Amino acid sequence: MMVVFLFDNTFEGLLTAVFEAYSRRTFPDVLLVEGEPLPLFCDEVFTVVTDEEKSGRVWRGLEKKLSAGALRCLAQCWLAEEAETPMLLFRYIRKAIDAPRSIETNFADPDVLEFSRMWKRVNSEKWHLVQFIRFQKAADGTYFAAVSPEKNALPLVTEHFRDRLGDQPWLIYDVGRAYGFYFDRRELRHVTFSEDTRAAHLLSGRLDESLMDKDEKLFQELWKTYFKAICIKERWNPRKHRQDMPVRYWKYLTEKQ
Repeated sequence: MMVVFLFDNTFEGLLTAVFEAYSRRTFPDVLLVEGEPLPLFCDEVFTVVTDEEKSGRVWRGLEKKLSAGALRCLAQCWLAEEAETPMLLFRYIRKAIDAPRSIETNFADPDVLEFSRMWKRVNSEKWHLVQFIRFQKAADGTYFAAVSPEKNALPLVTEHFRDRLGDQPWLIYDVGRAYGFYFDRRELRHVTFSEDTRAAHLLSGRLDESLMDKDEKLFQELWKTYFKAICIKERWNPRKHRQDMPVRYWKYLTEKQ
C-alpha cells in the first residue's frame, strides 16, 4: 500500500506533514509537491494544508529530542533543495521523535548518515558564498553582487555581510532563484523583482558601465592586477584551483572576467 502526501514545498509544510502523519497514524511513502505527477500506483493521497500551530508543535517537540546544533542543521538541510530532501528530513524527524535517546551521532543509521552529508553540502556552499561573493559599486552607492549557488544557501550568509558591511547599502541577488537580500544600513529585507522590472544586471549578474560608480572600473582592474601578481606560475595547479574555487562561481568573479 503506497501512501502519498502532497505539500506546498515549505519547511513549515514539511513539519505540518509530520504532525498530520502522527495524527492520522498513517505515514507517507512519498512526499510530493502539489502539482507534481503522482506515482503510477498509489493507494492513498493526502493533501497537507500548512498550519503554523501544527508545525510549531512539531518543532517544539524536536527541541526536546535534538540539540540546538542539530536543529540548526535540520533547518539548513532544507536549503539543499535536492530531490530526496523532503522525504529524508521526514524520516530523520520521525526517527528523532520515536527514538528513546538522541539519534544525532548514530551514523550506522543510513538516514542519519545521509542527513549529515546533506548538511555538509549546504554548509560548504555557504562558505563558498562567503569566499566568492564579489561586489560591484553602483553609481548610487549601493554595492551589488550576483550569485548562482547550487544550494539555496544565500539566507545563511546575510548576517555575515551585515556585520562586515554594516555601514554600506548592498544587494546580493540569487540569479537562478530570482530573489535577493537588500540592506539599507539599517534593515535587511528579502526582495524579489517581477519579470517586467528585472533589469539586465539582475539576469547577467554584471553591472553595465553606465550604472557603475565612476571609480568601480578602476578598482576592478586593480583587483585583477593584484590577483595576477600573487599567482606563482611555477606552483600553478589547475585541478587544485578548481577544487578550491569551483568553476560555477567564476562567472561572477572579477578576477575571472
